[in-house]
Amino acid sequence: MNHARPLRPARTAARFPDRGMSTAEYAVGTVSAVAFAAVLYAILTSTEVRDALTRIVIDALQAAG
Repeated sequence: MNHARPLRPARTAARFPDRGMSTAEYAVGTVSAVAFAAVLYAILTSTEVRDALTRIVIDALQAAG
């Protein structure tokens, strides 16, 4: 005699048909975050931005002291 109950009753499974979508949504979010980080890295390591940030820091240090 097997008295084991199913892990998820059929009526619960019917109420939440897209329950497995969270993994795909997390994957899309992760890929988007990595792509954004790559673009941001490319922008911040460009020569123009590096020179502008250097100028801002030098001007701030000269103004302070």
